[in-house]
This record gives sequence, structure tokens and C-alpha cells, in this order.
Amino acid sequence: MNEQLIKIDGIELCTDSFGERANPAILLIMGAQSSLVWWEEEFCQRLADEGRFVIRYDNRDVGRSTTYELGQPGYTFEDMADDAIRVLDAYGIEKVHILGMSMGGMLTQMIALRHPERVITITLLATSNFAPHLPPMEEKVIAFFSNTEAIDWTNKQSVINYTIGRSKVLIGSKHLFDEKRINNLANEDVNRSNNLVSMENHGVVSGGESYLARTSEIGAPTLVIHGTEDPIIPFAHGQNLVNEIPGAALLTLEGTGHELHYDDWDVIVEAISQHTSKPTPFR
Repeated sequence: MNEQLIKIDGIELCTDSFGERANPAILLIMGAQSSLVWWEEEFCQRLADEGRFVIRYDNRDVGRSTTYELGQPGYTFEDMADDAIRVLDAYGIEKVHILGMSMGGMLTQMIALRHPERVITITLLATSNFAPHLPPMEEKVIAFFSNTEAIDWTNKQSVINYTIGRSKVLIGSKHLFDEKRINNLANEDVNRSNNLVSMENHGVVSGGESYLARTSEIGAPTLVIHGTEDPIIPFAHGQNLVNEIPGAALLTLEGTGHELHYDDWDVIVEAISQHTSKPTPFR
């Protein structure tokens, strides 16, 4: 790992990188409650092997980045979007390709609208603009997250068990559930976390609505990647993004849930490699 702790504007953001700095940069933004480790090292290296400089980082309240008191996140989604620009500035990167998953995809849309001069292309994985007409998450997901009060956040094994259970709920029928792999990632996650319970703050962060209502104004070339069996952000959300963002393309992952499963890496990496070969925005 090439971890770097960025201290800027009164906060700390933990980053990691792969590949040569001279190559075109791809910034990876992960979803809620998930640190940079969920962009698995092998996945990042595969992107780097395509001739890209890959950066992953911990959002606020996860991993080794700044954390806040439970229930009182001292930031908005706009602040989280601007954190991506702070990371780029720290690395001296003027323009970037961005890949965002779930909440990270929501932030990616905001960045494309808030800082269009910094964005070359965007890839939106398992995410949405959360338009009101779109279908809600499945009942099994609601039931799972309604039991989070049973987690003992002072006990690492309790948090690991919660993480494994969450992954089981979100996987699609196409893939086998690799509990050993998820357990290893969960162990790495909890062992490098500044404050485990602070991940819950992602559920109460506010802001972003004015940007998500403007997805039709996104000018960066956009690739949408979405699984047909996503139980938390149903496939219709990905289709909606393609319909709203001018010129957007859709990569459909049949039988995939809300996950970045290693069985899908080949097709995802190939699609991102082709997408990020586009030199300039189309408008």
C-alpha cells in the first residue's frame, strides 16, 4: 500500500495509490459505511495495469480519515464531494476520471456538476440520483438495517459479523458468496478504523438534493454500471441515470447485486479502460 494522510482544511483524508503518476488518473469513491479497502487491491492494480494512476481514499467517518461524534457529522454531502477535489489537489492532479459506487456514485454526480472543469469522465456503479418515482430498496434490506442496534461497536468481531451479514444480503444470485474473502476484508477494515461506530453517520448526512435534481446537466462522458438484482438500489435506478444523463452508456451486470464482485472484474475493468480512453468531455 502507498497510503498518504492528507491534512487540509482542518480534516484528514487517508488515501492510497497504484500505478505510475504520469498516467491518466482514476479516482475511486466508495459507498456508505465502507472504507477504501472495499476497492480491493487486486481490482485497483488491474486498473493500474491498464495504464492508469489509481487513487482510492477513505471518506470521512470511515477508515483512517477524520471521524465525528455519532449522530453529529460535521459535514454535508457537498463537503464530501469537495473532499475529492482536496485529494486531487494533494496529488497535483488537474483533471481526473472518477469511478463512484453507491453513495460514492452520488458524490461523483455532484462533483461532475460542482467541479466540471476537474472531470474528464465519470463511471457510476450501483448508484442513483434518487428521483422520487424510482422503486425503493427491497424489504430484506430494510429488515437487515433495522437491526443495527444489536451491533456492539466496541467489539470488532461484532462489527465483522455485521459486515458479513450485510454482504450476504446485497449479493446477487449470479455469484457465490465468498465468506472467507469478505471476512478478510472486514478484518482489515475494522483493524484500520479510527472509530468503528462513526460509519453510522453516513446515514444521517444531509445535502446534495439540488445537484441530484440536475443530472441531465452532467457534461462529462458517463458510463453507468448496474446489476439487475441490486436489492438496495434497484436496476431501474441505473436505467434512469442513462435516460437522464446525455450520451450515457449502460453496462448491465445480469444477476449481480449491490456489489463489486471479483467475477465481474474482467468486464468492468475492460469497460472502464475503454471509457476512460476518451480524451475530452463531449460538451
